[in-house]
Amino acid sequence: MKLGLHLTSFSFDGGTAAIGPTLAEAAKLAEEVGVDNVSVMDHYFQLAFIGNAELPMLEGYTTLGFLAAQTSRVDLQLLVTGVTYRHPGLLAKIISTLDVLSGGRAVLGIGAAWYQREHEALGVRFPALSERFERLEETLQIVRQMWSDEVGPYLGKYYQLAETINEPQPIRRPHPPIMIGGGGERKTLRLVAKYADACNLFGGGQDGLEVIAGKLAVLREHCEREGTDYDGIRKTITWASGSPDVDDQGGAAFAAALEPYAALGVSDVHIMPPPGGDVINYIAGLGENVVARVSGI
Repeated sequence: MKLGLHLTSFSFDGGTAAIGPTLAEAAKLAEEVGVDNVSVMDHYFQLAFIGNAELPMLEGYTTLGFLAAQTSRVDLQLLVTGVTYRHPGLLAKIISTLDVLSGGRAVLGIGAAWYQREHEALGVRFPALSERFERLEETLQIVRQMWSDEVGPYLGKYYQLAETINEPQPIRRPHPPIMIGGGGERKTLRLVAKYADACNLFGGGQDGLEVIAGKLAVLREHCEREGTDYDGIRKTITWASGSPDVDDQGGAAFAAALEPYAALGVSDVHIMPPPGGDVINYIAGLGENVVARVSGI
């Protein structure tokens, strides 16, 4: 199983001036100890379950560009982009740029968006859920078209593009991996089956295992209806049972907890360091006690 590091907090010792150096050190160390993927959130404000809205929050793709310059191997992505935040033509261009400058390491993680407060605060329209899903499907169609040889128009209900020229094209072919986040059984998982290379679900604990099993069964049904290869879609989870301990005992327990997920076909797990903790020491603990155990599953 592959291990992803999902950075959700930028409240580091030393304040604002420490954010850049700490992120650089964290990314370099994550790569050094064998982490496969580094991601950050796509939000304007910090989330309530992590802290208050006034805590530091960085713009996602600017951050990934910075991390691309600090690393050479790990995949880079947002977990996940809100479809409402950027025009899809611009989004395809952003991902293409990240992929080219990182040497083919960009992943498009995308979802329907949900954080209404930050939309309203910064004046970004927050449509009804049904419209957000319609926009998500059009966005998926647009990015796939822009990452192809087709340079003609795209004429959708919400988006109209006169030309889908996109140069340079991404290094990774046929296109950067597309991951759709969320477990909605009627809409989200259908879009995964139709357009995506990977899904991302929330897992953790026995209850989480049962939920994941049910979601993957639904995804298989959607793949059968869409005529797509279920086994060709990467099944990934974000560990939602708190930050796993990274001492020896905690690493062993975490690896044991992941084994039944691997049996379901889950290939990647993304974990979040404790907010406000020492992220460098946490990553060092991953290298000492977690990475080898997880990669052996």
